[in-house]
Amino acid sequence: MTRRHHGGAGPAGEQPGAAAHTQHGAVLSALVALVLALSSVIYIAATAEDGTPGTSLDGNRPHQGSSAAPAAPASTRAWVGSWATAPVGGEPGTERDGLAGHSLRNVVHASTGGTSARVTLSNLYGQSPLTVTHASVALAAGPDTAAAAAGTMRRLTFDGSTRVVIPAGAQVVSDPAPLTIPHDATVLVTVYAPTPSGPVTYHPRARQMSYAADGDRSEDATGTPYTEQTPYWRYLTALDVLSSESTGTVVAFGDSITDGITSTVGANRRWPDVLWRRLSAAVAGGGHLPRYSVVNEGISGNQVLADGPGRPAENQSGTARFTRDALSHPDVKVVVIDLGINDILRNPRLADPDRITAGLRTLVRQAHARGLKVVGATLMPFKGHRGWTPAREAVRQQVNARIRSGRIYDAVADFDTSLRDPYAPRSLRPAYDSGDHLHPSDLGFRRMAETFDLRLLQGAGRAEL
Repeated sequence: MTRRHHGGAGPAGEQPGAAAHTQHGAVLSALVALVLALSSVIYIAATAEDGTPGTSLDGNRPHQGSSAAPAAPASTRAWVGSWATAPVGGEPGTERDGLAGHSLRNVVHASTGGTSARVTLSNLYGQSPLTVTHASVALAAGPDTAAAAAGTMRRLTFDGSTRVVIPAGAQVVSDPAPLTIPHDATVLVTVYAPTPSGPVTYHPRARQMSYAADGDRSEDATGTPYTEQTPYWRYLTALDVLSSESTGTVVAFGDSITDGITSTVGANRRWPDVLWRRLSAAVAGGGHLPRYSVVNEGISGNQVLADGPGRPAENQSGTARFTRDALSHPDVKVVVIDLGINDILRNPRLADPDRITAGLRTLVRQAHARGLKVVGATLMPFKGHRGWTPAREAVRQQVNARIRSGRIYDAVADFDTSLRDPYAPRSLRPAYDSGDHLHPSDLGFRRMAETFDLRLLQGAGRAEL
């Protein structure tokens, strides 16, 4: 049998109106197919938004460099570093038992805000596995308290469990915790380890008071049991947030000047703190600048080339710790390096400017391998400090000349010019001097951040971590 053309009688045996019924059925089938196709598109988009890689219609991921433009994401949220510190060594007095049976409440200052938080705990200097059975994160009720803001206490998990064992020399990252952290907020991260696991990995010059309590008080929101104060950060080395207000992380990598050793305790006046506030204000004011967070990876006494004592080495050299402390943060865009003065001061012989600058170039090459921009700082004057000599001053001048020449870094922040005394350029200007003729005062740290050209943060690549 052959089907007649449209408009003719139907096939033999077909009842009147059957053709119209067939047409309606075809239309209905087309509508169902359209709904199914739209549902598939919505499913794929929703899956990609949740973080699972989407697929193309042929079941394969789109090829890199494909001419087809990807769909715009429904959200621009990304994980960025909000606070960080470097592990420095093992805490004296904790070599055998660690701080077993104590809750350690670290007080940290978040730069950028977000809707979820995760933390990194380090057992880098432990000699045995560290067993953490309870950890938490919360917003602080105030700037100088162990109490948590009402309703903000969140239990932390690790691969879904509240218990985690961190091998000696290792670190772990927690699961994301749903907690809205405003930018410029004070955050409490508490860790409880019930069994001996010394020594405790710590950062000794926090310039921030934290707390400790007997027993498992990890989720105590009152802060009342936290009767012990400490100037250390213990185990905690990073706080990341899922943020829509920042699109990347800037890492400040340096020595005691970056660590803010002479800044006011609890005031967050280190130069990276001020740099972030300045950048944030400029972006809020409509400036065409990148929306980056800033984290601080300074260690007092740190050198480009030389490690401290011990195994693993305490106060690891810049070249030894750079990958872990600078490059491992989420979505790093720019690294700012202010390092080298201790290589001059602490060398028992006269430091070699060739070796110092070669070490700095090694850091830059590692950053460039990740597609990152590197801004380098000139070394500030230190005449009047007990370690100053004319020969060491000559080395500083040689290193600075090479930095200014553009042969080391992608861009230069000239802290030397910004803080030196115009009438005695080998010395810090008195208002910027903390009194030891090496480290800046609060005003000096502020000057460093204020004279940092924010446009140097532009043009950064992307690190694929």
